[in-house]
Amino acid sequence: MPFDSIDESCIQNQHKIKFLMHWFYRNAALIFQLTQKDDEIKHPTLTAVPPVSVHLYDSAQKHVMSVPPDLHQQYLQTCQNLSQPENHFVAHVLQEADKGDNSRQTKGITLKIAGNNRLVPVQRVTDEDVQVLASVLCSAVFVTGLDLRYNNLTDVGVRHIATFLQSNETLLHLRMTGNKIGNKGGMYFASMLQVNCTLEKLDLGDCDVGTQCLIAIASVLTQNRAVKAINLNRPLLYSQEEETTVRIALMLKNNSSLVELHLCKHEIKSLGVERLCEALYENCSLRYLDLSCNKITRDDVKFLGELLKQNQTLEILDLNSNRIEDDGAIYLSEALALYNRTLKALSVVSNKISGKGLVALSQAMKINVELSYIYIWGNNFDEAACMAFSELIQADRLKPNCTDVEPYEVDGHVHLAELSHGLKKHYYWTPSYGEVKNAAANASLAITAVSEYF
Repeated sequence: MPFDSIDESCIQNQHKIKFLMHWFYRNAALIFQLTQKDDEIKHPTLTAVPPVSVHLYDSAQKHVMSVPPDLHQQYLQTCQNLSQPENHFVAHVLQEADKGDNSRQTKGITLKIAGNNRLVPVQRVTDEDVQVLASVLCSAVFVTGLDLRYNNLTDVGVRHIATFLQSNETLLHLRMTGNKIGNKGGMYFASMLQVNCTLEKLDLGDCDVGTQCLIAIASVLTQNRAVKAINLNRPLLYSQEEETTVRIALMLKNNSSLVELHLCKHEIKSLGVERLCEALYENCSLRYLDLSCNKITRDDVKFLGELLKQNQTLEILDLNSNRIEDDGAIYLSEALALYNRTLKALSVVSNKISGKGLVALSQAMKINVELSYIYIWGNNFDEAACMAFSELIQADRLKPNCTDVEPYEVDGHVHLAELSHGLKKHYYWTPSYGEVKNAAANASLAITAVSEYF
């Protein structure tokens, strides 16, 4: 056989191989669907995420890594293959992503498919929609962030996402806030984190996860070294024993990579605070601790005060909506004035603190120049407290955009007015027009970059 015939045959074979790989990728989700049984999904365990389509996802991803895909066209084609109706909101977001310049290949992009977006018409994402989306994202190696908050996803949709993430090596942050995925959906994510080594930020806030899920995630994060920030806000807990907080504290003793931890609305009381503080004596990585909306009292703050005397890593402490009162504020003030020089931001909003405690905090700020952000609205302001913070602001010790109060004078008396500033003031809020320009409303972004997507 002539050499030119051999070369031509090789080229044809290469084209056939590429065609077959492309066909498998296009139909990966359909193949996965056909191979599943019709009976009800079993209760999840830490190995429950089905591996059926992992290799298809993986091979497809490697095949197209060098070719920027047309996400919109791939989405329409996959919808057709799976006989799924098009979600016009998802299609719009993907179409806008395709218009990006070549920098997306190096910098990466975030697909913002939030169901509470009020700037464009929104068709909330369902479990069927996310199955199609997961198939499309296999080839989108430049997509580093996915924002799916406040959609209509359940544990069924999470199963598709978790399967996709088992083999994905490019997605860095995922936001699921407000999707009622329940304990079962949370367990799928716990299983995924055993395998995935690239996901850095995971937001499961307000997802109705339960005790089983929190314990599983705490166990997985003992070994996982990739996750840097996790939001576990507002789980559904039916016990007062603080078992989940104790498990999370045990995890912190062994984890050396977690930078940001949100435990809002965990029913944390004395035992939980004590165990968390014990763990943080040994932890050298955590910089942002969110304990807002718990049941922390003035006596519990003693543990935090003692911790701050020795801890050299915490930069943000959020105690918003607890009940630390004057005594708790004084405990914190002593630690911040005499010992701690690493904490940069403190929120004690709505903590039943009166003038005595607020004046103590203002005195600590005069001594500790590292503490730059403080949020105090919702407490009981007397004239002494108003004067103390007015002096800090007028002396430029406290910048107006680093606090949530502004002084004003009436009939010779100084008062404080509220400003829309905070660590994460706009966590639930989205604008009805334009983009969010007020960085002071989400000051944690300027302090700890990891919190960008929380």
